[in-house]
Amino acid sequence: MGKILGVVNQKGGVGKTTTAINLSACLAIEGLKILLADCDPQANASSGLGLQRDDNRHSVYDALVGDSPAEQAILPTEIECLWLLPGSKNLTGANIELAGAPDRAVRLRRALEPIQENFDLIVLDCPPALDLLTLNVLVAAEILIVPMQAEYFALEGVSELISTLERVRSVFNPELTIEGVLLTMYDDRTNLAQQVTDTLREYFRERLYRTVIPRNIRLAEAPSHGKPVALYDPRSRGTEAYFELAGEFLARNQMERLRQGQRKVARPTRPEPRVRFWPYS
Repeated sequence: MGKILGVVNQKGGVGKTTTAINLSACLAIEGLKILLADCDPQANASSGLGLQRDDNRHSVYDALVGDSPAEQAILPTEIECLWLLPGSKNLTGANIELAGAPDRAVRLRRALEPIQENFDLIVLDCPPALDLLTLNVLVAAEILIVPMQAEYFALEGVSELISTLERVRSVFNPELTIEGVLLTMYDDRTNLAQQVTDTLREYFRERLYRTVIPRNIRLAEAPSHGKPVALYDPRSRGTEAYFELAGEFLARNQMERLRQGQRKVARPTRPEPRVRFWPYS
């Protein structure tokens, strides 16, 4: 049965969705069967994999409120071993609709249980908030990756997240652990970046990933083409960084590259997406 990984940080703009998309893509290219579940009402992970917005399509929302099983919402992607459980703006309403439900915190975990054995890893992309959707991710996940920038306010945000994790462990999910803290949009030319890195290494020790994700224009451009960076520009610094992260993740979790490092991807399963800028449908 596959593990469930949450990509979590209540602070916005730290690279959660970028990490969820590109780590999932790199692991799938290595041959693992990956499901990326987009639990954010903005549905950026879905559009970042080339899926146009359609609020009538089955999504994570339907699985949460019990309208349909998660299996019915799963869609293929351009990468052979990567599937998507899309998000929807309807997820905004789930915070209100489920507020009075006695099982509101375990809805996602129950929705994923029937399909968990079909994948090596399920990756959950979170919204930038500590709301009911994020609580469902924390209850469903076994391990967490916390992306963050090397800046002072990010340190404050992580301390709040750790406090929330302790409460979730005590009530819902005692096995939940932080698998790693990942530095994103990293600029090693600044003293502040190095100071924050040293502080994080002192606190998290081996849980701080050796891999850092640099600032990279290809990473920023790839979502407008509906592609992970490994397909958009296989030779970019961003691509290399996320493959390095995938390798470190596999080593930490004693999982093997099934393709022995051969970076082969499937042919596109749908027409080449055009560059899309807001507003678009």
